[in-house]
Amino acid sequence: MVGLQLVAADLFPRGVLPYLLGGLFIGLGVAVIYVGTGISAGASTFLESTLSYASSVPRFQRYRASRDWRVLFTLSIVAGAAMYSLAFGEFGWTTDVQPWRLLAGGVLVGVGTRVGKGCTSGHGVCGVGSASRTSIVNVATFLAVAIGVAQLVAALGVSP
Repeated sequence: MVGLQLVAADLFPRGVLPYLLGGLFIGLGVAVIYVGTGISAGASTFLESTLSYASSVPRFQRYRASRDWRVLFTLSIVAGAAMYSLAFGEFGWTTDVQPWRLLAGGVLVGVGTRVGKGCTSGHGVCGVGSASRTSIVNVATFLAVAIGVAQLVAALGVSP
């Protein structure tokens, strides 16, 4: 029992409740968006849908009908984080990882989301939540590759 409590303390350093509430709000938000719009909430198509405003390349026109909604959705994610910071006074840089590593990771994630036709929010939250086989396979692939790369990088002696 004590060992389980130690593991829980490591996994949930602020207690279980904030994580539980966050999960419930994410699930509720996804359900509301899907019921209200019929669109799965995913952030990775934001760039392509935004580029449809400035480019006539057919690839960037695929999300034209929903681009306003997608821009609003993504801006709302940023606004939500800002509101949280204002409400709880938590500001500033919260990681020790060097900015170039974050940038490189972001670029790799961006490429990966385009190759996988979706990101963790689209496949992981909406797709798995709706029992999509494609999303379940994609999320399993994301996790397997991420765990493998993290182990490889750690074995090479790289740390944040």
